[in-house]
Amino acid sequence: MGHLPLRKGTRVRYKVTVNVAAPPDRVWEVLADVEGWPRWTVSKASVRLLSDGPVAVGSEAEVRQFKLPTEVWEVTGMEAGRSFEWRSQNPAFTTISTHLIEPLGADRSRVVLGVQQKGFMAPLMALAYGKLTRRYVDIEAAGLKRYCEAPAR
Repeated sequence: MGHLPLRKGTRVRYKVTVNVAAPPDRVWEVLADVEGWPRWTVSKASVRLLSDGPVAVGSEAEVRQFKLPTEVWEVTGMEAGRSFEWRSQNPAFTTISTHLIEPLGADRSRVVLGVQQKGFMAPLMALAYGKLTRRYVDIEAAGLKRYCEAPAR
């Protein structure tokens, strides 16, 4: 897995890249099923869609993570089968999480997971929760890889 921590002004960013021995459509199926995330990542206690239908721009989900407050995330960008972005906002800072799948052939994919925080409290939040946030992104990348590479369920 590749790691890229970046800090610039009031923005705090972290990105992880992992190669997955699974077709891009399989990886997308797993990522787009946000309520199923607790099956493959221990960083999520629960994810519950608050919107009807499949995940799409405007969909909202309540996400519970261990050691963090429950947050509502809204999908703000999506290219079906390839990527989506969602964000959680409060008055002090905004957290943006990105999920990108790059095809590496019929049976291989590169997945890039990223998190960015911006706003006047972002640097303080990075001090308080930065290590935990980076650990969770790493756990998610490893869990996604393991789950997608496992024999079909």
